[in-house]
Amino acid sequence: MTEPGQPLVDLAHAHRVATSFTDWRGGTQTVSAETLTAVLRALGADPTDPERALQETWDAPWRRTLPACTTAVQGADRLVWMHVPDGEPAALAVELEAGGRRDLEQVDQWVEPRTVDGARIGEATFRIPGDLPLGYHRLVAISGDRVDEAPLIMTPAEVGLPARMGDRRGWGLAAQLYSVRSEGSWGVGDLTDLTDLAVWSGAELGADYVLVNPLHAAEPVPPLEPSPYLPSSRRFFNPLYLRVEAVPEYAALPARTRTRIATLAKRVREKASGDRIDRDAAWAAKREALRLVSAQPRSAGRELDLAAFRRREGAALTDFATWSVIAETHGNDARTWPDALRSPSSPAVAAFAAEHTDEVDFVCWLQWLLDEQLAQAQDRAATTGMGIGVMHDLAVGVHPGGADAWRLGDAYGSGVTVGAPPDPFNQLGQNWQQPPWRPAALESSAYAAFRDLIRAVLRHAGGVRVDHVIGLFRLWWVPEGRHASEGAYVHYDHEALIGVLALEAVRAQAVVVGEDLGVVDPAARRYLASRAILGTSILWFEMDGDAALPAERWRELCLASVTTHDLPPTAGYLEGAHVRLRTELGLLTRPVEEELAADRAEQRVWLDEVRSRGLLADDASWAHRAGSGAAEGRAGRAAGEEDTVLALHRYLALTPARLIGAALVDLVGDRRTQNQPGTLEEYPNWRVPLSGPDGEPMALEAVFTSERAARLAAALPHRSVLQAPHSCGTEVSR
Repeated sequence: MTEPGQPLVDLAHAHRVATSFTDWRGGTQTVSAETLTAVLRALGADPTDPERALQETWDAPWRRTLPACTTAVQGADRLVWMHVPDGEPAALAVELEAGGRRDLEQVDQWVEPRTVDGARIGEATFRIPGDLPLGYHRLVAISGDRVDEAPLIMTPAEVGLPARMGDRRGWGLAAQLYSVRSEGSWGVGDLTDLTDLAVWSGAELGADYVLVNPLHAAEPVPPLEPSPYLPSSRRFFNPLYLRVEAVPEYAALPARTRTRIATLAKRVREKASGDRIDRDAAWAAKREALRLVSAQPRSAGRELDLAAFRRREGAALTDFATWSVIAETHGNDARTWPDALRSPSSPAVAAFAAEHTDEVDFVCWLQWLLDEQLAQAQDRAATTGMGIGVMHDLAVGVHPGGADAWRLGDAYGSGVTVGAPPDPFNQLGQNWQQPPWRPAALESSAYAAFRDLIRAVLRHAGGVRVDHVIGLFRLWWVPEGRHASEGAYVHYDHEALIGVLALEAVRAQAVVVGEDLGVVDPAARRYLASRAILGTSILWFEMDGDAALPAERWRELCLASVTTHDLPPTAGYLEGAHVRLRTELGLLTRPVEEELAADRAEQRVWLDEVRSRGLLADDASWAHRAGSGAAEGRAGRAAGEEDTVLALHRYLALTPARLIGAALVDLVGDRRTQNQPGTLEEYPNWRVPLSGPDGEPMALEAVFTSERAARLAAALPHRSVLQAPHSCGTEVSR
């Protein structure tokens, strides 16, 4: 690998590409010239002549009258530049989203004119007042006879928790929905299961939310990608989660058709009795059944509702549906399609869609059904008194050949993918195989794709968890063909991205939780807190050097939990399952004995801390009983393990965290790892059904009657009121 020269370093910095980074051991690593060259090409720069490219980068803003997009924060004035021929007049106004116009005040601030393309360009400065209403506005620049416009996004200072939460803190469940199967689901947990889970946890357990894995759209035909974090589209939802029998037209089907659907359901349920989720079989059966239901006439009112849905979703829905239908013929990866079909605006695509109108309509109908069933889940959650309801998970990115990458085109970088550098738990680094947003494309479109994405996710939800929220600040770009460790950080306009996220959340009256684990700049966490966006605190990671971070010093603005889906359930974690699994898969960079010893020492630190609070007796801990022998040892181990899991969750209640999370797998005593980062097919990631302590798959109906689940839920704060504010300094309720 080659050390980069200074011109290449300067060009990288001009495009906000970091030329070095701090690794997980605290050392400084220099990014190679090869990596910088590939990343700059993906950003649209020409690294073959870095000095000339740097001059172009500096001149580009001076060729514009206004910035491509301006974001501001309500309550704080900000300045914006306007470029005009030197000596010409300049005036700037704001046309408000809801109507009306505000003239802006020019600020007396001298900026040296610049010669660009042979013309002398001057810069005027204007103040955007902080009292503008929230919304998507337009800046209107006037200079003589020339009028130019550009977007202005006024964003809220804070998000916080929904007003319906009041001053209380809350808790909720985290569940991988596909794994939560009832007797009525078709081998995969669905939206009716989500509705029932929300009603049970809200009405019976006093929970305020149910956090589910990303429900983003997958491929239309097998083989389906098992990872919900590598979707085809984040803008639309996965029809695999539909409950066929909950579609209103199902009730009016002829008896013969209903019998056929019942047969399909029975077959797929029989195949689903094993220890693997089979999405392909479930979707094949469900798709055939939905085809039968779609042929049933709809009432006039429902036809009007479907038409209104399609108008609201517009071209994005049509393009998504068209991609889905083309994929049925040419495969799930648009990068392998005939050249004429690789652009949604091509005549060949239009002709294909016209020839397959019925199929395109079917895909649109499926998305309408998803909208209905998602709305029902959130509505039912709200009726139980939940302060939040359903909280969706937003994946970092999409499949490079999927619907979003196809329909949004240049919004994504090519020749690079997103990942993460090596860290203590993924010591070889990670490559998530997803193309990154191009910062310039986001800005030039006024963040339209990102805005529409957040709006869609929050349409029927009370919250969103943003996976790898630090990706809104910077992303680790890995050039194609290089190892995950050979990447570079590309920085984004986080004020703009987080501003749009905050605006859509406030409009939806929703909470935002950022997953800020791993290698994170403390300044990023402080910025998120300043916007009242909750962070994520995992008990095992909350350390103060070699000691456990005392409960009183945890963040208030966070969702605190014992574990996460990238670790085994707590019962498995206590057994060291994560170390043994990584050993088997060859993911460790130090001897297994050393890793196990370090893991036992970290667990011992936390168990001692929990005992010091009187939450766990010395003779009740899992560690104390783990070495016992024979039947008495196994029984003691099981009892001690449950006591330990319970005590760890009770500890969360001692923290000031506004939200507490309990994984459904912990409620029922599951042990099996759902996902092992850094692997693809080496482990059955995202295909493990919810199971009990005995390892046998557990139906949702059994969860509802689980005494173990009821005991753990009783240990969590039940819609309790905060007695006094904690020392955060940020108001978190609107």
